Amino acid sequence: MKRVERLLALSEMLRRSGKRGISGERLARELEVSVRTIKRDLDSLETSGVPIWARPGPGGGYGLAAAVTLPPVTLSPAQAVALMAAVSAARDAPYADLAAAGTQKILDVLDPATRMRADRLARRIWVNAVPSSSRATRSALEQGMAEQRVIRIRYTSADHSTTTRDVEPVLFASTNGQWYLVGWCRLRDAIRWFAVSRIERASVTTTACTGHTIEEVGEPPLNAKPVNTRGHG
Repeated sequence: MKRVERLLALSEMLRRSGKRGISGERLARELEVSVRTIKRDLDSLETSGVPIWARPGPGGGYGLAAAVTLPPVTLSPAQAVALMAAVSAARDAPYADLAAAGTQKILDVLDPATRMRADRLARRIWVNAVPSSSRATRSALEQGMAEQRVIRIRYTSADHSTTTRDVEPVLFASTNGQWYLVGWCRLRDAIRWFAVSRIERASVTTTACTGHTIEEVGEPPLNAKPVNTRGHG
């Protein structure tokens, strides 16, 4: 997990701990880092303006000031369950971990009656989600796309040949139940589609992308559309 993602997760865990707070040891265990790293991250959050309280001694821990909450959220039980179902069914989608955390944050501030009805309805939806690629690989792909930096991948193609390639990420695409990283392959000097499930390893380099555009990918299928549909017909 990248540090930015860890700070977001840490802030969310503090918020969800409520008045009880949460120990540094548990935070370290949940985020798979050392207690020393947690203390450094807490200092960074405080420096950025997040109001964190600390309670020393046995049974102590850390938490957020009571004022740090989401504004009131009004969703119907069906809308709440729609969010849960969408996230659960797309665990291999880009930024799925952040989507799950964001959905949980929304669910936590629903009024108790709505939350209870949503929980009951959610039991009537079963999801057989496919196993996702490793968190480290997905995190690198997501970071490279967001920051528009070259990603170095170890890739095994359909004919079982394995190569290491530097790719300038252009977009993520889902088709026929498969997620792809679409980008400019510096090895082939062309746009290529890489099945995420075939990317064995990925790391973000310090090299900035050179500006390849979505238009270079070609014409999308007629039923393809960006996930942000606002302003689109």
